[in-house]
Amino acid sequence: MLDTFEEIGSKADVVRNIDLEAVLERTGCIKDRLDKAKWHTPEGVISVTGQKFMNWSQGAGGGGAIDLVIHLTRCDFKVAVIWLSNNFPDYAMQTSQGSASISKQAFTLPGRDDTRLQQITNYLRDDRCIPTRLIDFLVRSGKLYADNRANAVFLLLGKEKKAVGAEHRGTTHSKWHGMAPGSRKDLGCFYVKSSNTMKAVLCESAIDAISYFSLHPNCMALSTSGVNPNPAWLPILIEKGFDIYCGFDSDEAGDSLAHNMISRYPTVNRLRPGKHDWNEVLQTKSVLH
Repeated sequence: MLDTFEEIGSKADVVRNIDLEAVLERTGCIKDRLDKAKWHTPEGVISVTGQKFMNWSQGAGGGGAIDLVIHLTRCDFKVAVIWLSNNFPDYAMQTSQGSASISKQAFTLPGRDDTRLQQITNYLRDDRCIPTRLIDFLVRSGKLYADNRANAVFLLLGKEKKAVGAEHRGTTHSKWHGMAPGSRKDLGCFYVKSSNTMKAVLCESAIDAISYFSLHPNCMALSTSGVNPNPAWLPILIEKGFDIYCGFDSDEAGDSLAHNMISRYPTVNRLRPGKHDWNEVLQTKSVLH
């Protein structure tokens, strides 16, 4: 646990030099297919030059991995340092070797800690307004569990329901989100579905997918783990005859990437949340009731 000022400062000196593109990838952002320096993020379009970044949507920029995490997640300095150290634990060793790629390490299933399960249940139920019965169902199915830091872990499942990655969501005072190291979003995704449905709704995160399913349970709700206009598994759904809807957030990045997706796959329809995202829609409905 990083508690002291000295420990945070020492760790910050190391993690601020983590490659910015690795950070963007780990947080679920999507590289533009035409401009290699441009990334589509929940905070808008960001360009990266070395260790500097510029958000053209907001007219703001910065330098180093810590600044980027703060910008993307709106957390404070200490939380950003802890997030980077948790997500890139082998960074110091790999940079000393000079050639290893931190963004391509093998996926390891995050450790499970059932003593923290009540913490993530409380967060999802009380802060996110997700029904307890749905939380319990996801826990029983093995798609959701708690790790030893009380992070909610949402598994990405691939062929034969094998775990190929995981979304992490902080549930304590450290409200951050990201991907487990080595996650392969091209091989699978998080999803929740009703039986015999042929309606598929693509959302930006596991929590949004769960939220949409809470509101409209007669569907399959999937997470693209970030705004991704071309998830590798999308053509499989199309081939199987699903009616597919792009449910990305109601913001510039969501609209832009939805347009990009539909230009690639004309059978996909846009389904825009009435609020910023589907969890905000769910929370509003819960307050009204």
